[in-house]
Amino acid sequence: MKNGKVWLAGAGPGDPGLLTVKAKRLIETADVIVYDRLVGDAVLSLIPCGTERIDVGKTSGHHPVPQEEISRILLKEAQKGKKVLRLKGGDPFVFGRGGEEIELLSSHQIPYEIIPGITSAVAVPAYAGIPVTHRDFCSSFHIITAHRKRGDHSLPDFDTLAKLDGTLIFLMGVSALEDICKGLILAGMKAETPAAIIESGTTSRQRRVVAALDTLPERAKEKSVSSPAVIVVGRVCSLENQLAWAEHRPLHGCRIVVTRPKNRASSLAERLEILGAEVLLLPSIQTKSISPNPVFLETIQNLDHYQWIAFTSPAGAELFFEGLHRAGKDSRCLSAHKIAAIGPATAKAVLQYGGLFCDYQPEAFTGESLGNGLSERLLPSDRLLLPRSDIATDQVLKPLIRKGISYTDLPVYETKYQPFFPPVLTPDDIIAFTSASTVRGFVSRMKGCEGMTALCIGEQTAEEAKRFQFETVVAKQATIDSMIEALICYHQERKKKR
Repeated sequence: MKNGKVWLAGAGPGDPGLLTVKAKRLIETADVIVYDRLVGDAVLSLIPCGTERIDVGKTSGHHPVPQEEISRILLKEAQKGKKVLRLKGGDPFVFGRGGEEIELLSSHQIPYEIIPGITSAVAVPAYAGIPVTHRDFCSSFHIITAHRKRGDHSLPDFDTLAKLDGTLIFLMGVSALEDICKGLILAGMKAETPAAIIESGTTSRQRRVVAALDTLPERAKEKSVSSPAVIVVGRVCSLENQLAWAEHRPLHGCRIVVTRPKNRASSLAERLEILGAEVLLLPSIQTKSISPNPVFLETIQNLDHYQWIAFTSPAGAELFFEGLHRAGKDSRCLSAHKIAAIGPATAKAVLQYGGLFCDYQPEAFTGESLGNGLSERLLPSDRLLLPRSDIATDQVLKPLIRKGISYTDLPVYETKYQPFFPPVLTPDDIIAFTSASTVRGFVSRMKGCEGMTALCIGEQTAEEAKRFQFETVVAKQATIDSMIEALICYHQERKKKR
């Protein structure tokens, strides 16, 4: 095709878990992504580093890229033959001006698709424990924009709205909150009608203020509520105290950056999200099998020279067995070997990729503990094979050298710093590091991290983080479970101090 194509997709209200499957796939495959301010940071972190980004974000009263120019950008990029994703907060056709952008594309015969998104008008109240409909209170809900065209200062038709006897949901109305509440009361709505304003709904920054209609503006001002926020008016707001759930999760209010390699980040990220954290995925390293690797091929042809094989990471186990299979061998060639793993995650990888249970795992999941344990178990005549990273530390080696244990340090994968698009971080954000190399990869791209908090899987990782002036929270054991436990304790203590 001479022209490319445009997909106009809703990104939802902020929580990346509310992104549609189709929108996520397009984020991963588009050539260029044009996005606005209301697309959540966690959603933006899903954009591959090599994808071209065009920020056309608008804030109240400040439109650096006018709407007409946004439409022209979409047209221009599509005419270059690109796959263009226009990513808009919420749903593109719910006060998102999506229709205007499609009109220009249609007039130039540019192919396009519309991917609906979850609108904040429904999702944000739901995250605050407010159902927009309820049989005991109302049977309809109405979405109103408080933001008019430039130069139009008119207010909604409050006389009609006050008579609807349904839930009223106002979008883009923070600056007009007082006018909205006064207008509804003057139109006949009771001053004691329950109402709410929910700031940054579905994200770690979500806050809700619930009050009577006549006092909501004052209460919101006391709490310094700012946009983006959704205003809800109606009797359903009285249910928020009974049904609220999002803000009661143990990690609500916590925004954490996960720096693990992309193919290993999901287990940690998913568990953090379930506990209420907002997760930004910023892989700072990538692991890749060394290929060609003649030393590896030579070594596996002589596996009978070794009595023990010790794995120091899940990646080492995975890529060792992958290399074994590529060479036409399987785990039967290891039937006479003893297998060791540095910790439970690595032991799980050995079982998953090699079908083997480990013979030894140290009580403390560190390289030093593994080295000490092996040096006590190997006979003087035994030889040890260590398949691991090309930049692995010597922690595991020092005890072996002291005991005179014969070993072969076999690099099976290389660790490289992963480029990423640097986000705007705040002093309250927490960076999760699962190795010293993730620390180095992160700081190679991000500047000004001094004083930020680093969640570290172990002391070695923490020492590396301290070198770059991070404040550290260290897991008691080198496991994901222990990292999460440490994070929950830290977050709860931090909330008590505020």
